[in-house]
Amino acid sequence: MRIAILDDKPIQLEWTRQSLDAIGHECHCFADGRSLLRELKLQSYDLLVLDWNLADVQGQTVVKWIRNDLNSRLPIMIATSRTERPHMVEALEAGADDFLVRPAAVGEFEARVSALLRRAYPAQQEVELVLGAYHFHPRSRTLRIAGAPVDLKHREYELAHFLFRNIGRLLSREHLREAVWGPSNDSPSRSLDTHVSRLRNKLDLRPTNGFLLSAIYGLGYRLEALDHGMLAALNDPLAASAA
Repeated sequence: MRIAILDDKPIQLEWTRQSLDAIGHECHCFADGRSLLRELKLQSYDLLVLDWNLADVQGQTVVKWIRNDLNSRLPIMIATSRTERPHMVEALEAGADDFLVRPAAVGEFEARVSALLRRAYPAQQEVELVLGAYHFHPRSRTLRIAGAPVDLKHREYELAHFLFRNIGRLLSREHLREAVWGPSNDSPSRSLDTHVSRLRNKLDLRPTNGFLLSAIYGLGYRLEALDHGMLAALNDPLAASAA
């Protein structure tokens, strides 16, 4: 997944990056809070790991800005050497999702990141993904709509699967290109637009089918489920199955 790391201590920043790289995540590192805040207006991430004490801005300020100004539910993990309980309470009340006290073992850090991502994105864990008439089979990399197979090329399938696994999220153009073409891709921007246009037609993504794929000017794309029951099942699969 795509993870942003904010830490003004180079050694800690590199430790965090290497730990997350080792378990397959794509990391984007920031050494000051203002740079991260500017970037969050333009880019999307799956998780933010940040130090609580920064030279230019406090972690609490960053968390509150993300929750209140951006109105974002981006999962946030605080990683800090501060061990006082009031700081932990303050961080969680500000909107952080987890609080890790340093120094921590690499295994513990990786396990807690993985657990947080599982809680935040339950649809990512499904072997098969079924939403309305759309049925994704990741093992065979195939998609059926109302039982009928859809002819998708490799990157078309990757893009479709990624969008459906992230329904309701505004995904930046860079985030989408990175997820489909890889972190070091040099794919032109129009290639993403071409693939999105093809998917709209091939998957018949329109309100009458319960989905809307929108372009957000200057930012990226968002796939929305217009069926509220379907969206609730995606966000809380256990509740849906109990119903």
